[in-house]
Amino acid sequence: MPRPLNNDLPVNQALPALRSALTEGHAVLSAPPGSGKTTLVPLALLDEPWLAGRRILMLEPRRIATRGAAQRMADLIGEDIGGTVGYQIRFERRISKSTRIEVVTEGILTRRLQQDPSLEGVGLVIFDEFHERSLHADLGLALCLDAASALRDDLRILVMSATLDTGALSALLGKAPIVIAEGRQHPVDIHYLDREPQEPATETVRAIRRALSERDGDILAFLPGGAEIRYAIKQLGEAPVADFVIRPLHGDLPFTEQIAALAPDPQGRRRVVIATDIAETSLTIEGVSVVIDSGLAREPRFDPNTGLTRLITRRVSQASATQRAGRAGRLRAGHCYRLWTASQQERLDPHGSPEILSADLAPLVLELALWGVCDPADLRWLDSPPAGAFSQAVNLLQRLDALDDSGRITPIGKRMSGLGLHPRLAHLLLRAEELGAPRLGARIAALLSERDILRPTPGLPRPADIEVRLQALEGAAGPAVDHTALKRVR
Repeated sequence: MPRPLNNDLPVNQALPALRSALTEGHAVLSAPPGSGKTTLVPLALLDEPWLAGRRILMLEPRRIATRGAAQRMADLIGEDIGGTVGYQIRFERRISKSTRIEVVTEGILTRRLQQDPSLEGVGLVIFDEFHERSLHADLGLALCLDAASALRDDLRILVMSATLDTGALSALLGKAPIVIAEGRQHPVDIHYLDREPQEPATETVRAIRRALSERDGDILAFLPGGAEIRYAIKQLGEAPVADFVIRPLHGDLPFTEQIAALAPDPQGRRRVVIATDIAETSLTIEGVSVVIDSGLAREPRFDPNTGLTRLITRRVSQASATQRAGRAGRLRAGHCYRLWTASQQERLDPHGSPEILSADLAPLVLELALWGVCDPADLRWLDSPPAGAFSQAVNLLQRLDALDDSGRITPIGKRMSGLGLHPRLAHLLLRAEELGAPRLGARIAALLSERDILRPTPGLPRPADIEVRLQALEGAAGPAVDHTALKRVR
């Protein structure tokens, strides 16, 4: 099979050293965004002797990046998705018997490992964009290292990252070689506010209007969530500037709309893409030469006092700010408007906090119990699960009858783990089945798993009654419905 690679991309210079490192064992690749690591590295390694015709599994942190990376690789070799290159995400699988590179979301790897701990037929697992440090990525790496140590001494692991402590990763992987790919970055002028920032969406709209009049090229603006993005789009629409088009980009949009945000405008108009941190890494948005950064992101944060997870808005790290600014310098010199002051920049944390340190650990503890591990110290972690949160998760799972008194998984726990839900919702489904109401249990679990299907009414709180949502799910008239969320629930 031909491998027509782009020799202009910086990662090509690192391929000889990477091939040499993987011949001996695991490896770490440090490569900045835009270096070509996501799409070129898997293709370049397909014919390596140590791979012996086996498959490559590559993990991506987001569904749109999973699809996008697979499509780009298939395009490079002139094939359709599902041939040499395929992908799998929740509810969607494009893989055939001839597939050699499988691009998957991180949760898919966990399920694969639980079903087949030896990963039969797989020769290499690649963790892409590992610096995002999701809970699933940390768990997947810990399980892969355990499998490689106990079952598959020929399984290779490659961790690719842009902004992470590669020395710690190397140590975790048994002093694995660190290969560095230089970036191809044009200079980016950074502009700070000379005053304290105001409300982020309003500040972003002001900066977009300024950039439209002062700069050329497409604009990528970062806001923390969908509500702020919708507000900004509404404000920009009230005072249009000629010959540009606005594209939202966030995880709750239909996939077709996400793809439209990444692609150049068919009519050749200038684009303003307003995105969450989904556009920070993994995705390439061609034509961007101006970045407007609110400096904010939204993330789930577990509250051990209530046992619930809520979304919080936080300041990005210096590493994230660098990633975002770099989007403006992919193709030529660019500009980044940071909507905070230079003194605030100095006070940002150097790196973001790994999800494992602040997440609800009940799903992780259940996965470990299914793996046969009761003590997380039995595995290798970049950051170990906090003891207090781990103990609290064990206690919850015991109350849900998923673990016995010694912390081992029960038959009920095994059934819960196979449902692909948070243990609380999995328990709800099983209890509903016992009570003879499986359909009602599934509907409630689906409603609780996704964004609220009811739209907020200005000046009024959304009704808290689950019955109103159940009726809306059945198509009954009532409060305004978010049809994108409704489709996901159904």
